[in-house]
Amino acid sequence: MLDTHARKWVQPSIERTAKQFLKKGLSANQVTVGAFIIGSATGLVYYSGSPVIAVILLWLSGFLDAVDGTMARLTKPSPFGTVMDVTFDRIVEISVILGIAFLHPDIMWALLLLSVSIIISMTIFLTVGAVSEKQGMKSFYYQAGLAERTEGFILFSIMMLFPSFVLWTTLLFVGVELYTGLQRFLEAKRLLS
Repeated sequence: MLDTHARKWVQPSIERTAKQFLKKGLSANQVTVGAFIIGSATGLVYYSGSPVIAVILLWLSGFLDAVDGTMARLTKPSPFGTVMDVTFDRIVEISVILGIAFLHPDIMWALLLLSVSIIISMTIFLTVGAVSEKQGMKSFYYQAGLAERTEGFILFSIMMLFPSFVLWTTLLFVGVELYTGLQRFLEAKRLLS
């Protein structure tokens, strides 16, 4: 929801950064890899006892993830860049979930439910993007929903910064993901029927 509706306020800084990176000779795919490296360290940094640094790394990787997409649109998007981007995004999320799981093994069951809910929602999202003839700003049809990447980062941040609420935040996250999956499924029925 925030990625779709609030992007206009952060897009100027994303676009400035994208243009600076392009001037320095960086490619969108290079920034994608950088965002991946930074983001995938999040879980390990959290597990090692540095939740504030982990949250900073998570958000920095998210910012760079937005920058790489803008860079691709300013130059020439590549299908493989899209595959890298979507795959690396999921690995960053897995890193956070694993870091939280290893530090809070008592809520492993809730984190498993969270993983399942993300898989369901992303399966619908990616399948609709692949089979839809509609095309958006990205290289595939982007289904908006209650939970987009920013909402996930907010919930992950709360989980890492406020460990006493980690179970309830995880369960809230599960509910939000399942609701988003249902939203996307019903939109898919409308779009593709």
